[in-house]
Amino acid sequence: MSEHRGRRPGPAGGPRTTAVQRVLDEHAEQRRAALGRPLRILDLGGGTGGTAVPLAVAGHELTVVDPSPDALFSLRRRATERGVQERVRALQGDADTVRELVGADPAFDLVCLHGTLEVVDDPEAAVGAVAALLAPGGTFSLVVAQRLHAVLSNALAGRLDRARAVLERPDGRWGEDDPAPRRFDEAAVLELVRAHGLAPVHVQGVRVFADLVPSALLDSEADRTALAALEEAAADAAAHPLLGSLGSALHVLATRG
Repeated sequence: MSEHRGRRPGPAGGPRTTAVQRVLDEHAEQRRAALGRPLRILDLGGGTGGTAVPLAVAGHELTVVDPSPDALFSLRRRATERGVQERVRALQGDADTVRELVGADPAFDLVCLHGTLEVVDDPEAAVGAVAALLAPGGTFSLVVAQRLHAVLSNALAGRLDRARAVLERPDGRWGEDDPAPRRFDEAAVLELVRAHGLAPVHVQGVRVFADLVPSALLDSEADRTALAALEEAAADAAAHPLLGSLGSALHVLATRG
């Protein structure tokens, strides 16, 4: 479970992450109001702080655990630049070592695992480790790569054999040269979190178009703003349920009873 072979995709705050950050921000504020205090948040595999630092700016207490010392250095610098270094704790480790790093009874209000479940050795054990770190009523925020988006993107690029392999293989890969260790289906993800006593309260496909639009077509700020607006509209699961299943990532919030 300790091996991390990749990083979460997309620049923080860009069209690839806007929908997830908005949901997290809103959820954190709702929980702060309910608890009457800032949240204790763990970002496991949190990298350079693209998710953590905005939450710290909002006043919450962050612990970021990541195996990369370079990523943690960038996290500390980013937190210092935003003036929240006192609210961000950076620890080198992974899902195997997180409990000994944070203590025996951490009771986090929110644990984020974004773009990391794909690259751990044992996804089921990683989700179990997260569930054990949550306080009663705490929330697990999970972002994983979705299978169907990879099928679509490969088919559109004319890589039909790869598209079929991604569709049919249990791990959602096209072969040994696929840089992604695994991809997920929504049903399997929901079954996994429920198996560890967590109840899904938010399920949203994200990055429906952002990973399909060539970067050469996003030169201007107006283009990037338009793409972000399109992603926000597509992320409305109730209005566009089919589009969510085609997103390159799935965002799930699940709570511990």
